[in-house]
Amino acid sequence: MPQLPPQRPSPDLLEPIEFASRDELQALQLQRMQWSLAHAYANVPHYRAAFDAAGVHPSDLKALADLAKFPFTAKAELRANYPFGMFAVPREQVSRIHASSGTTGKPTVVGYTRNDIDTWATVVARSMRAAGVRAGDIVQVSYGYGLFTGGLGAHYGAEKLGCTVIPMSGGQTEKQVQLIRDFQPDVIMVTPSYMLNIVEECLRQGIDPAATSLKIGIFGAEPWTDAMRREIEARAGIDAVDIYGLSEVMGPGVASECIESKDGPVIWEDHFYPEIIDPDTGAVLPDGELGELVFTSLSKEAMPIVRYRTRDLTRLLPPTSRSMRRIGKVTGRSDDMLIIRGVNVFPSQIEELILKVAQLAPHYQLVVTRDGHLDAIEVLAEWRLDAADAYTTHMAERIGAELQHHIKTHVGISARISVLPAASIERTLTGKARRVVDKRAHLVNS
Repeated sequence: MPQLPPQRPSPDLLEPIEFASRDELQALQLQRMQWSLAHAYANVPHYRAAFDAAGVHPSDLKALADLAKFPFTAKAELRANYPFGMFAVPREQVSRIHASSGTTGKPTVVGYTRNDIDTWATVVARSMRAAGVRAGDIVQVSYGYGLFTGGLGAHYGAEKLGCTVIPMSGGQTEKQVQLIRDFQPDVIMVTPSYMLNIVEECLRQGIDPAATSLKIGIFGAEPWTDAMRREIEARAGIDAVDIYGLSEVMGPGVASECIESKDGPVIWEDHFYPEIIDPDTGAVLPDGELGELVFTSLSKEAMPIVRYRTRDLTRLLPPTSRSMRRIGKVTGRSDDMLIIRGVNVFPSQIEELILKVAQLAPHYQLVVTRDGHLDAIEVLAEWRLDAADAYTTHMAERIGAELQHHIKTHVGISARISVLPAASIERTLTGKARRVVDKRAHLVNS
């Protein structure tokens, strides 16, 4: 039986731009892009110097395709202008500052005017509505609050939509479960890996995670596969919907899946213009081709961003549930790709194979080291908590051999497999899972 196209909600639930024609949308994009480039050039010394060095001027943008003439922005440029050098308005007009963790160098700092905060809240509210959330729902925000954009971004969007917000933040997993039990939220917003921690804590407390009040989970801040979606939905009894964002572009709410289709996050193209490029050459690729996602902001006042290289690997897909294009599931990052003896390996590939083994939990780590002059990889997997009594050394070895065979067949690398007892792999307390432990740099420097 042929699959029917997804049904859009009634137009009275949507903003007009969500069902505008492609011509109407592109006319708005061009107008806003011309403003944004001129705003950046006039007010940010970095952009003036970069545009001048590339021999382009904002007035050269006559059509959307002309954006390809302009230089890229990378995280290195944001760090080089730390802390406020990328701001396009006086600091006194900046209402809020967020920043990345800075674990690999200086943090990247982003600023927002009052209008930017309102725009951000609007796109998050739009994202939540697309995910099936409605005014009056109770939303437990379990993203971290603070300089990380996740918590406050979700919070302001939920309030804008008219929801009741539980500002739980990350961590305190026992309390997360207590609030779910006591406050009866309809929605949770959290990283997918931490949602699995909450599911496990429910089981430890003798609570069926599929029998809670939760109906919708809005998950982001880290790549996650469709296999992970199925795992979460089956174990928690909810609809798991993907929200996408990054602080350098705005925060959560740059794109979001629609609950009626769950076919990739819809980019809110009236505020964020996407491109897909070849990560090696920088050439713009046509829609449908896999490459690196690049964004240009169209309406940001405090910190416009021009052709920002996200390093996320995905593809642009045609509209379905809304009038705007979608991105496919992010398969990984161009700077997270592992090269093991000449083979390109992404953690998401290993995750897909682990989740096909019924006895294994969706928690894993890839430990990369060097054996002489050759790279080696060990996959740490673990037994499911709800089947912990069935774990034996013999069973672990058999399952490990099965997983090793699948990895060799489908990924093309030989990996050592260690299947550990349930709950053996470290859990993140507040956010993104640590999927890769790369010990090669330590070996080189020691």
